[in-house]
Amino acid sequence: MIEQPFYTTQLGAGLGLIGETQSLLDLWIVGMSTQDLINSALESGEFPNVTARRLRNIVAECFAPRYLNQEPQPAKWLQALSHRVSSRAFSQLSLLYTSRANLIFRDFITQFYWERYASGYIEISSEDTFEFVHRCTFDGKTKTLWSESTIKRQSSYLLSICVDYQMLQPLTRGARKITPLRIDPCVIVILAYDLHLQGIADNNLINHPDWKIFGLQPGDVRDELKRLSVHKFWIIQTAADVVTISWVYKTMEAIVDVIIETGL
Repeated sequence: MIEQPFYTTQLGAGLGLIGETQSLLDLWIVGMSTQDLINSALESGEFPNVTARRLRNIVAECFAPRYLNQEPQPAKWLQALSHRVSSRAFSQLSLLYTSRANLIFRDFITQFYWERYASGYIEISSEDTFEFVHRCTFDGKTKTLWSESTIKRQSSYLLSICVDYQMLQPLTRGARKITPLRIDPCVIVILAYDLHLQGIADNNLINHPDWKIFGLQPGDVRDELKRLSVHKFWIIQTAADVVTISWVYKTMEAIVDVIIETGL
Protein backbone atom coordinates (compact mmCIF):
# COMPACT_ATOMS: atom_id res chain seq x y z
CA MET A 1 0.00 0.00 0.00
CA ILE A 2 1.39 3.38 -1.06
CA GLU A 3 1.19 6.02 1.67
CA GLN A 4 -0.33 9.31 0.66
CA PRO A 5 1.98 12.30 1.16
CA PHE A 6 1.11 14.74 3.89
CA TYR A 7 -0.25 18.20 3.22
CA THR A 8 2.38 20.93 3.34
CA THR A 9 2.30 24.70 3.74
CA GLN A 10 4.03 25.21 0.38
CA LEU A 11 1.15 27.30 -1.02
CA GLY A 12 2.41 30.05 1.26
CA ALA A 13 5.39 30.47 -1.08
CA GLY A 14 3.16 31.49 -3.98
CA LEU A 15 -0.32 31.08 -5.37
CA GLY A 16 -1.28 30.96 -9.06
CA LEU A 17 1.75 32.95 -10.30
CA ILE A 18 0.52 32.69 -13.88
CA GLY A 19 2.47 35.66 -15.23
CA GLU A 20 5.59 34.69 -13.31
CA THR A 21 5.31 31.16 -14.66
CA GLN A 22 5.29 32.41 -18.23
CA SER A 23 8.31 34.62 -17.59
CA LEU A 24 10.24 31.75 -16.02
CA LEU A 25 9.32 29.42 -18.88
CA ASP A 26 10.79 32.01 -21.27
CA LEU A 27 14.08 31.83 -19.34
CA TRP A 28 14.19 28.09 -18.76
CA ILE A 29 16.40 25.84 -20.90
CA VAL A 30 16.11 22.04 -20.93
CA GLY A 31 18.63 20.60 -18.49
CA MET A 32 18.80 23.79 -16.42
CA SER A 33 18.86 23.18 -12.67
CA THR A 34 16.67 25.06 -10.23
CA GLN A 35 19.66 27.09 -9.05
CA ASP A 36 20.62 27.90 -12.65
CA LEU A 37 17.09 29.16 -13.27
CA ILE A 38 17.22 31.27 -10.11
CA ASN A 39 20.48 32.82 -11.30
CA SER A 40 19.06 33.44 -14.78
CA ALA A 41 15.92 35.03 -13.32
CA LEU A 42 17.94 37.29 -11.03
CA GLU A 43 20.10 38.45 -13.94
CA SER A 44 17.27 38.84 -16.45
CA GLY A 45 15.67 42.02 -15.19
CA GLU A 46 12.26 40.42 -15.80
CA PHE A 47 11.25 40.73 -12.15
CA PRO A 48 12.11 44.31 -11.16
CA ASN A 49 9.55 44.51 -8.37
CA VAL A 50 10.43 41.18 -6.76
CA THR A 51 13.14 40.91 -4.11
CA ALA A 52 15.93 38.38 -4.64
CA ARG A 53 14.74 36.33 -1.68
CA ARG A 54 11.17 36.30 -2.94
CA LEU A 55 12.29 35.34 -6.44
CA ARG A 56 14.32 32.42 -5.06
CA ASN A 57 11.24 31.21 -3.20
CA ILE A 58 9.07 31.50 -6.31
CA VAL A 59 11.49 29.42 -8.37
CA ALA A 60 12.47 26.83 -5.75
CA GLU A 61 9.18 26.42 -3.87
CA CYS A 62 6.63 27.02 -6.64
CA PHE A 63 7.94 26.77 -10.19
CA ALA A 64 10.28 23.80 -9.69
CA PRO A 65 7.80 21.50 -7.85
CA ARG A 66 5.07 22.26 -10.38
CA TYR A 67 6.94 22.23 -13.67
CA LEU A 68 10.42 20.75 -13.22
CA ASN A 69 10.28 18.08 -10.50
CA GLN A 70 7.41 16.09 -11.99
CA GLU A 71 8.23 13.40 -14.53
CA PRO A 72 8.11 13.98 -17.39
CA GLN A 73 8.79 17.67 -16.91
CA PRO A 74 5.70 19.72 -17.82
CA ALA A 75 7.95 22.70 -18.56
CA LYS A 76 9.06 20.97 -21.76
CA TRP A 77 5.67 21.38 -23.42
CA LEU A 78 4.34 24.35 -21.46
CA GLN A 79 7.23 26.43 -22.75
CA ALA A 80 6.13 25.84 -26.34
CA LEU A 81 2.46 26.50 -25.53
CA SER A 82 2.92 29.46 -23.21
CA HIS A 83 2.36 32.28 -25.70
CA ARG A 84 0.57 30.24 -28.38
CA VAL A 85 -2.60 29.14 -26.64
CA SER A 86 -5.33 31.23 -25.07
CA SER A 87 -4.79 32.74 -21.63
CA ARG A 88 -7.64 30.51 -20.40
CA ALA A 89 -5.92 27.35 -21.67
CA PHE A 90 -2.57 28.31 -20.17
CA SER A 91 -4.18 29.17 -16.84
CA GLN A 92 -5.91 25.80 -16.74
CA LEU A 93 -2.70 23.95 -17.59
CA SER A 94 -1.02 25.80 -14.74
CA LEU A 95 -3.94 24.79 -12.52
CA LEU A 96 -3.41 21.13 -13.43
CA TYR A 97 0.28 21.01 -12.52
CA THR A 98 -0.12 23.22 -9.47
CA SER A 99 -2.79 20.81 -8.20
CA ARG A 100 -0.49 17.84 -8.75
CA ALA A 101 2.27 19.54 -6.76
CA ASN A 102 0.04 20.71 -3.88
CA LEU A 103 -2.10 17.94 -2.43
CA ILE A 104 -4.11 20.21 -0.15
CA PHE A 105 -5.13 22.34 -3.13
CA ARG A 106 -6.00 19.28 -5.21
CA ASP A 107 -8.17 17.83 -2.46
CA PHE A 108 -9.85 21.16 -1.82
CA ILE A 109 -10.89 21.39 -5.46
CA THR A 110 -11.92 17.78 -5.95
CA GLN A 111 -13.39 17.01 -2.54
CA PHE A 112 -14.89 20.34 -1.55
CA TYR A 113 -15.15 22.95 -4.31
CA TRP A 114 -16.81 20.82 -6.99
CA GLU A 115 -18.92 18.88 -4.52
CA ARG A 116 -20.20 22.12 -3.06
CA TYR A 117 -21.04 23.42 -6.53
CA ALA A 118 -22.80 20.16 -7.43
CA SER A 119 -24.87 20.49 -4.26
CA GLY A 120 -26.27 23.82 -5.44
CA TYR A 121 -24.14 26.24 -3.44
CA ILE A 122 -23.11 29.43 -5.19
CA GLU A 123 -20.54 30.74 -2.70
CA ILE A 124 -17.63 29.63 -0.54
CA SER A 125 -16.77 31.57 2.61
CA SER A 126 -13.59 31.78 4.65
CA GLU A 127 -15.43 29.87 7.38
CA ASP A 128 -16.15 27.03 4.94
CA THR A 129 -12.51 26.81 3.92
CA PHE A 130 -11.28 27.03 7.51
CA GLU A 131 -13.53 24.09 8.42
CA PHE A 132 -12.18 22.08 5.47
CA VAL A 133 -8.54 22.59 6.50
CA HIS A 134 -9.34 22.10 10.18
CA ARG A 135 -11.03 18.77 9.46
CA CYS A 136 -8.17 17.63 7.24
CA THR A 137 -5.47 18.30 9.83
CA PHE A 138 -7.45 16.42 12.49
CA ASP A 139 -7.96 13.55 10.02
CA GLY A 140 -4.18 13.05 9.95
CA LYS A 141 -3.50 14.60 6.54
CA THR A 142 -0.80 16.85 7.95
CA LYS A 143 2.40 15.50 9.50
CA THR A 144 1.68 17.38 12.71
CA LEU A 145 -1.45 19.09 13.95
CA TRP A 146 -1.52 22.58 12.50
CA SER A 147 -2.15 25.50 14.81
CA GLU A 148 -5.24 27.63 14.38
CA SER A 149 -3.14 30.41 12.85
CA THR A 150 -1.63 28.02 10.31
CA ILE A 151 -5.06 26.66 9.43
CA LYS A 152 -6.32 30.19 8.96
CA ARG A 153 -3.42 31.09 6.65
CA GLN A 154 -3.80 27.94 4.56
CA SER A 155 -7.54 28.58 4.28
CA SER A 156 -6.84 32.06 2.97
CA TYR A 157 -4.32 30.71 0.46
CA LEU A 158 -6.86 28.21 -0.89
CA LEU A 159 -9.41 30.93 -1.50
CA SER A 160 -6.86 33.24 -3.09
CA ILE A 161 -5.42 30.65 -5.46
CA CYS A 162 -8.94 29.76 -6.61
CA VAL A 163 -9.39 33.44 -7.43
CA ASP A 164 -6.11 33.39 -9.38
CA TYR A 165 -7.43 30.48 -11.45
CA GLN A 166 -10.82 32.19 -11.89
CA MET A 167 -12.70 29.52 -9.96
CA LEU A 168 -13.92 32.07 -7.43
CA GLN A 169 -14.70 35.74 -7.86
CA PRO A 170 -12.50 38.25 -6.02
CA LEU A 171 -13.91 39.16 -2.63
CA THR A 172 -16.18 42.20 -2.56
CA ARG A 173 -18.01 41.43 0.64
CA GLY A 174 -18.98 38.25 2.40
CA ALA A 175 -18.32 34.91 0.70
CA ARG A 176 -16.72 34.48 -2.71
CA LYS A 177 -18.99 33.48 -5.57
CA ILE A 178 -18.22 30.21 -7.34
CA THR A 179 -17.37 30.67 -11.03
CA PRO A 180 -17.04 27.08 -12.31
CA LEU A 181 -14.58 26.81 -15.15
CA ARG A 182 -15.23 24.94 -18.37
CA ILE A 183 -12.22 22.85 -19.34
CA ASP A 184 -10.52 24.15 -22.48
CA PRO A 185 -10.16 21.72 -25.44
CA CYS A 186 -6.40 22.27 -25.44
CA VAL A 187 -6.24 21.14 -21.81
CA ILE A 188 -8.26 18.00 -22.57
CA VAL A 189 -5.81 17.02 -25.30
CA ILE A 190 -2.71 17.74 -23.21
CA LEU A 191 -4.04 15.95 -20.14
CA ALA A 192 -5.21 12.92 -22.15
CA TYR A 193 -1.82 12.54 -23.82
CA ASP A 194 0.02 13.28 -20.58
CA LEU A 195 -1.76 10.36 -18.90
CA HIS A 196 -1.44 8.08 -21.93
CA LEU A 197 2.29 8.69 -22.29
CA GLN A 198 2.73 7.83 -18.62
CA GLY A 199 1.56 4.35 -19.60
CA ILE A 200 -1.92 4.58 -18.09
CA ALA A 201 -4.37 2.17 -19.72
CA ASP A 202 -7.36 3.62 -21.57
CA ASN A 203 -10.02 2.64 -19.03
CA ASN A 204 -7.90 3.89 -16.15
CA LEU A 205 -7.23 7.08 -18.07
CA ILE A 206 -10.95 7.81 -18.34
CA ASN A 207 -11.28 7.30 -14.59
CA HIS A 208 -8.11 9.14 -13.59
CA PRO A 209 -8.58 11.58 -10.67
CA ASP A 210 -6.87 14.43 -12.56
CA TRP A 211 -10.11 15.01 -14.49
CA LYS A 212 -11.86 15.81 -11.20
CA ILE A 213 -9.71 18.94 -10.96
CA PHE A 214 -11.95 20.26 -13.73
CA GLY A 215 -15.15 18.82 -12.29
CA LEU A 216 -15.34 15.97 -14.80
CA GLN A 217 -16.66 12.49 -14.04
CA PRO A 218 -15.76 9.45 -16.22
CA GLY A 219 -18.89 9.86 -18.36
CA ASP A 220 -17.98 13.50 -18.96
CA VAL A 221 -14.45 12.51 -19.96
CA ARG A 222 -15.74 9.97 -22.50
CA ASP A 223 -18.04 12.58 -23.98
CA GLU A 224 -15.25 15.15 -24.26
CA LEU A 225 -12.87 12.68 -25.89
CA LYS A 226 -15.56 11.62 -28.36
CA ARG A 227 -16.27 15.26 -29.20
CA LEU A 228 -12.60 16.00 -29.86
CA SER A 229 -12.06 12.83 -31.90
CA VAL A 230 -13.30 14.72 -34.97
CA HIS A 231 -9.97 16.60 -34.88
CA LYS A 232 -8.11 13.29 -35.36
CA PHE A 233 -6.21 13.45 -32.09
CA TRP A 234 -7.33 9.89 -31.40
CA ILE A 235 -9.96 7.33 -32.30
CA ILE A 236 -12.15 6.29 -29.39
CA GLN A 237 -14.45 3.29 -29.19
CA THR A 238 -16.74 2.54 -26.27
CA ALA A 239 -18.81 -0.52 -25.44
CA ALA A 240 -20.58 -0.60 -22.09
CA ASP A 241 -17.86 0.34 -19.59
CA VAL A 242 -14.95 -0.62 -21.86
CA VAL A 243 -13.04 2.16 -23.61
CA THR A 244 -10.46 1.63 -26.34
CA ILE A 245 -8.46 4.53 -27.72
CA SER A 246 -6.16 4.51 -30.74
CA TRP A 247 -3.59 7.22 -30.12
CA VAL A 248 -2.43 9.05 -33.25
CA TYR A 249 0.68 10.75 -31.85
CA LYS A 250 3.63 9.11 -30.11
CA THR A 251 5.17 12.03 -28.20
CA MET A 252 4.00 15.09 -26.35
CA GLU A 253 6.16 17.24 -28.62
CA ALA A 254 4.19 15.98 -31.62
CA ILE A 255 0.80 16.74 -30.09
CA VAL A 256 2.00 20.17 -28.95
CA ASP A 257 3.07 20.96 -32.54
CA VAL A 258 -0.40 19.97 -33.78
CA ILE A 259 -2.14 22.10 -31.16
CA ILE A 260 -0.03 25.11 -32.21
CA GLU A 261 -0.59 24.49 -35.94
CA THR A 262 -4.36 24.06 -35.61
CA GLY A 263 -4.83 26.87 -33.12
CA LEU A 264 -6.90 24.66 -30.83
